[in-house]
Amino acid sequence: MTTSDTAVHTQPFQAEVSELLHLMVHSVYSETDIFLRELVSNASDACDKLRYEAIASPSLLGEGDALKIRIIPNKAAGTLTIADNGIGMERQELIDHLGTIARSGTKAFVSKLKEAKDGLGLIGQFGVGFYSAFMVADKIVVVSRRAGESDVWTWTSSGGSGFEIAGASDEEAARVTRGTEIVLHLKDDAKKYLEAFEIERIIGAYSDNILFPIELVPEEGEPRQINSASALWQRSKSELTADDYKKAYQQIASAFDDPAMTLHYRAEGRYSYAVLLFAPSTKPFDLFEPNRKGRVKLYVRRVFITDDADLLPGYLRFIRGVVDSEDLPLNISREMLQNNPQLAQIRKAVATRVVSELESLAEKDPENFAKIWDAFGAVLKEGIYEDFERREKLLALSRFTTTSGEKRSLKQVIADFKPNQTEIYYLVGDSIERLKSNPRLEAATARGIEVLLLSDPVDAFWTSMPSEFDGKPLKSLSQGDLNLDLIPRVDDNDEAKKDEPEADEAATIAVIKAALGERVSDVKASTRLTSSASCLVADSQGPSRELERILSQQNRGMKTKPILEINLRHPMVGAITKAQAGSKAVDDLSLLLLEQAQILDGELPEDPAAFAARLNRLVLQGLGA
Repeated sequence: MTTSDTAVHTQPFQAEVSELLHLMVHSVYSETDIFLRELVSNASDACDKLRYEAIASPSLLGEGDALKIRIIPNKAAGTLTIADNGIGMERQELIDHLGTIARSGTKAFVSKLKEAKDGLGLIGQFGVGFYSAFMVADKIVVVSRRAGESDVWTWTSSGGSGFEIAGASDEEAARVTRGTEIVLHLKDDAKKYLEAFEIERIIGAYSDNILFPIELVPEEGEPRQINSASALWQRSKSELTADDYKKAYQQIASAFDDPAMTLHYRAEGRYSYAVLLFAPSTKPFDLFEPNRKGRVKLYVRRVFITDDADLLPGYLRFIRGVVDSEDLPLNISREMLQNNPQLAQIRKAVATRVVSELESLAEKDPENFAKIWDAFGAVLKEGIYEDFERREKLLALSRFTTTSGEKRSLKQVIADFKPNQTEIYYLVGDSIERLKSNPRLEAATARGIEVLLLSDPVDAFWTSMPSEFDGKPLKSLSQGDLNLDLIPRVDDNDEAKKDEPEADEAATIAVIKAALGERVSDVKASTRLTSSASCLVADSQGPSRELERILSQQNRGMKTKPILEINLRHPMVGAITKAQAGSKAVDDLSLLLLEQAQILDGELPEDPAAFAARLNRLVLQGLGA
């Protein structure tokens, strides 16, 4: 034996893995080819890791063969083997990597897997590719020897509740001198994957651009390489077709959709590097993870370094692909990645190029740009808040739902300005439907003014900063004072309401303030309202009400008191003026003005029971009961 511990140990799977395997074994997928792509991709990662570690420790490569991946079908035994001579795994790594899934997305994956009619593509998105092998195998044996180690271990599972781990036999140890061998005992309905033409078809479709040779070892004849094993990003654009790019995207991003945008170029000059980037057309599961981790891989002279180099700003984290530098040192450390001035220049240049490419796509191919915006618009808008240098460009790229339509650009909004209009108006809330019925829109609607309706959580943040586009300031309809008097009205009915008598402003405000006390910071006559009785607004100097609501949910920031604006022409406000100051009716009506404004904002009254009692009392009074 080659290990000091030959006893067989049985361990249970992590709960999420057991549930995942149950779904896999019971064939939730109509398309099972994915398993081979995922195992080959894992083998490629193992070779990448060894090549990188060998920069500091060349002895890890030893005198063995060049790094490669082998696929070995055995029809007699009914097994398919995928072997690599990469970094390999020691005992604890086998347990950690194959017995648990230490990712926050696991539960979300299982949930989506249950919901999906066909889960194709979810495996690659969620990083649980090894387990896809249980779709085609009723038993899997993994034999692994970590580079530089003498011990060899086997991991065995039949997809049940657990797995066994033990020291490898002499035969297995002799076969695996470094790296990992995965032996799939195929189910009867998966024996087609023992056919050479099937294996070649899948590799050609999904793994042709893997950088390491993939050898098919037939039962008869000599082993032969079945992939091109070339760095596609280093080839000329004139050599490549749209299908080449699609295959490269699907392999690099572990995706099944088509890329909505492809960016391929080589930078020459002070620094030389090749770039191949893709914008997906569908949203990945981890888009809104708190760490906002990017997925662009850094290579140096075709040697994989890391996929954690933050090569693009957080608001471009949906971009997938490769940046391959000719100048960075191969042994670049994590600290150097963060502080290297050359890499900082590459980051800046690549981000600028991506934004420029998105601008070009929006102009020349609106259909594909729409796919990107639908999936990633909320992420791109993070850049308006974070990236002052590119804010104007990102605002130009942004598409908005407005009171006039969907996917409207600010350029279109400005082109449709009303006479004497000098500002772009917007309203922030938690849903488009609620925003469309918001009373703060009334004065703008009466004048035919187009208003941006912003319902993404990030909208509350970027609008908190003074912003303008093409010299036109962006103005909130729910914050600060508003004066639209210079813009002519288009609503004749609303114009007629100007003849309706107004309540006495000073007297009415005084009695409402007295009734509400400390519940509001101020009471004002509204220029926003035409038909509603009241609304709540924020002071021009503080946070917007929507931003304050988001921060309070996260226990951040202090809650400020709103300003209550009242419509002096509304009968309910007039009734307050006519009632006797300090009476129960004045208190009830004043509180009702506040509480209905809170409800229209999606909030609950401070005391729902008192609100219900108050409303019942006023209704009964109106009915004469």
